[in-house]
Amino acid sequence: MFNNAKRPEPAQAIHTLLGKGTLWKGEIQAGQNSLRIEGTVEGIITSDGEVTIAPTGDVRGTIHAKHLIVTGRVTGIFKIVECLEIHGTGYVEGEVEVGSLVVDEGGTLQGNCTRRGIAHDASASSSLAAMASLAAVPPPVPVPVPVPALIPAPPTGPVPAVLLPPLSPLSPAVSHSTARNEDLADRHVFNMANGLAPSAGEHAYSKTKL
Repeated sequence: MFNNAKRPEPAQAIHTLLGKGTLWKGEIQAGQNSLRIEGTVEGIITSDGEVTIAPTGDVRGTIHAKHLIVTGRVTGIFKIVECLEIHGTGYVEGEVEVGSLVVDEGGTLQGNCTRRGIAHDASASSSLAAMASLAAVPPPVPVPVPVPALIPAPPTGPVPAVLLPPLSPLSPAVSHSTARNEDLADRHVFNMANGLAPSAGEHAYSKTKL
């Protein structure tokens, strides 16, 4: 009747122990070995294995681990590759990034918790969406600029001379006749004023005028 009873799982061996009442300030590199904290740590814990915070343990800082079990109190930034377990007496406060999360009844998680891979996928998706939106924007259409009409420049060479027809001079006969008529007119006026008889030329001039 005792053969059907479930046997308790053997406790995992503890490779590194920080005892109760111990204060550690600085950095702890645990490697792949398991680490159990029963005292107080102020600093950074880095482990490729399992880290356990006992009910009396208190960690203030940053924990990078493969697996974290909290039955005490931790405050800070926690990046857990696989699983974060918060037992009934555990208290976690801060920025948490986990592969998976288990919180027992009575356990407390206060802060922001994101799942590893999902945050990366969301940021990648948002980046792709931003790139797609930028690609969807059509390029700007060039606006034609009106070109002013070209006005021909005035000629810079010499202005051609305008040739006028030459004036024909008066013939000597016309000039001589005009001068003779003026002389006859003067003599005719003088003779008439002094009571003198007109000459033959003056008679001809008088007839011409009449």
